[in-house]
Amino acid sequence: MLATSLTGQFLLALPGIGDPRFEQSVIAMCAHDPAGAFGLCVHSELDELTVPALMRQLDVDPGKTPEVRVLAGGPVEPQRGFVLHTPDWCSEDTLFVAGRWALTASLEILHAIAEARGPRHWLMALGYAGWGPGQLDAELALHGWFATPGTDQLLWETDTNRRWAAGFAASGVEVGLLSATAGRA
Repeated sequence: MLATSLTGQFLLALPGIGDPRFEQSVIAMCAHDPAGAFGLCVHSELDELTVPALMRQLDVDPGKTPEVRVLAGGPVEPQRGFVLHTPDWCSEDTLFVAGRWALTASLEILHAIAEARGPRHWLMALGYAGWGPGQLDAELALHGWFATPGTDQLLWETDTNRRWAAGFAASGVEVGLLSATAGRA
């Protein structure tokens, strides 16, 4: 049973989550309802792929697109691309996320970015993190994840490799005090 929707929040992986694919993960939750959950990992860049290079592979002239890295959005469908962005740009295919962000997965947004008429802030990811009905809620009950508000600062202003620690810090949690093992009092 869905206790509270996490749409528009971040999920931070707790130490010892048990799945190496999600160690120190920061997931921007784009949907969470009784049908399941969908999010983009925003903590890990693909070393070998920049956004302009990906645009060229898709026959989109990158124009003046900045040389930023594409993110590893998650283990599901790693060949599928998504642009998470500010809601100041949209198309017919755009999904609005809790009034905070927007998500578009069409070539139209790539052309808009290349032509400097796209959203003010954006990031591109390949793949996503997905959960079936009740699956994420079960993982939350096992204490593998920590939910924190989806702040613009964490998403648009914090370096990719610092988002995990910064997400905890924004909630008053010192990551150095986190442990992968439980103790007894």
